[in-house]
Amino acid sequence: MARTLLAEQGPEAVTLRAIARALGITAPALYRYYASREDLAAALRRDICIDLAEELAAEVAALPDDGVIQLFAICKGFRRWALAHASEFTLVFASPAGGNRSAMRQFDEPFGRIFLRAAARLLTTYDVVLPSSDAIPEALREDLIGFQSELLCVLAESGQKFPAEKLDLGVTYLMITFWARIYGHVTLEVFGNYPMTVDDPDVLFDATLEDLGRSIGVITNG
Repeated sequence: MARTLLAEQGPEAVTLRAIARALGITAPALYRYYASREDLAAALRRDICIDLAEELAAEVAALPDDGVIQLFAICKGFRRWALAHASEFTLVFASPAGGNRSAMRQFDEPFGRIFLRAAARLLTTYDVVLPSSDAIPEALREDLIGFQSELLCVLAESGQKFPAEKLDLGVTYLMITFWARIYGHVTLEVFGNYPMTVDDPDVLFDATLEDLGRSIGVITNG
């Protein structure tokens, strides 16, 4: 019922009172399952991320065991899903998560694991061009070190086949900037905020992926 309300009316419509009304029960009865709207939203986020991860995993399973092909397919699949599920995208990726971090930041959740697996294949099979030490802003280093430590803990606990020895500061910085560009592009498109009219958005997104690939040395031609 919460997913239906979310899809039909948007994130603001998902309240305990609205769900109770749709189910024909009292709002207090729902408190046996959810202590607050924030708990309900967190449960929705988890369910949505699981479904998205399963959808992307099924697509990746049919592809060659190539990190670039799989990572780009995941990015395209994420964009396609976001455009088809704007309300779900808004709840999970474009609204405050309260005390619960989004699945992309918390890499031990299903959606993050899909990206980690593809990134691992790319790092182990390609000579990736990493940012030089001088290219990483000094003011970001402490934050990157903290994020790097969190990722290493996740990898150790989750059994991910990510080459932890390669997760240096350059790789960490690359992962953050790569995601920022993909996420930013998709967000602009979902909310109709491109700074110009684009007749064929697919071409622009594909060009963005190719540019990212060239920047890290995994694509050598256009």
